[in-house]
Amino acid sequence: MKTSFTKIFLFAGLFSCMAFTLPQAEKKHIYLIGDSTVSIKPLAAYPENGWGMPFSKFFDTASTIVANRAQNGRSTKTFMADNLWKPIVAELRKGDLVLIQFGHNDEVKTKPQATTEKEFQQNLHRYIADTKSKQAIPVLITPPARRSFDTSGNLEDTHKVYSALVRQVAAEDHVVLIDLDTQSQEVLKSFGPEHSKWLFHNLNPGEHPNFPDGKVDNTHFSELGARKMAEIVYKGLKEQNPGDISAHFFKPKPKK
Repeated sequence: MKTSFTKIFLFAGLFSCMAFTLPQAEKKHIYLIGDSTVSIKPLAAYPENGWGMPFSKFFDTASTIVANRAQNGRSTKTFMADNLWKPIVAELRKGDLVLIQFGHNDEVKTKPQATTEKEFQQNLHRYIADTKSKQAIPVLITPPARRSFDTSGNLEDTHKVYSALVRQVAAEDHVVLIDLDTQSQEVLKSFGPEHSKWLFHNLNPGEHPNFPDGKVDNTHFSELGARKMAEIVYKGLKEQNPGDISAHFFKPKPKK
């Protein structure tokens, strides 16, 4: 009798372990790599948000893990130099997605993170090749627009050169492109020169305890702005369906 109970206990334990490990093994990953416009912000930076923060809420955690590995201040060069890319490649599995968005730091020639136009494209080709080598799916994203209106109220194209380079690499390597630059410009125009401040990390003095003196930042996003950017990226993925991902990543969430 004791032996029978022991066997039942062991089988129950084994079944329990399988129940917990099998679903985890079936989960697909969406990796986000990029700069501060994507990354997860510490509480001290709130209400600044990277668009990767609300983006992770769009997916069913039972089947998908959104791994936001973007880091503040990184370019295509320093993301590799700081050993942020190699561990991701080691983790990649067939069918995972890698969303690649750089440009803000690459294009500023006075920054140590800056890259030449040639280096920028070479680095993007490297990210794509490494991703494909693991049978994962790369997606290129142009950098989101900065809020920069001229005296006539016209939005200036602040990423003209480096966004064009991203588009060129996407065409050459035959990978999906989400043109966040162009689409975010349309969002900013729809809000206009004044109300578009709501989309960015702009605060009046005394408006938030983290920034008692206020904040003027027309590059990084508020919660609203991050949500708008995340919606553009999500919609682009769903419409273009790279690697026929819809069967996994865009399944309806189970009803509770």
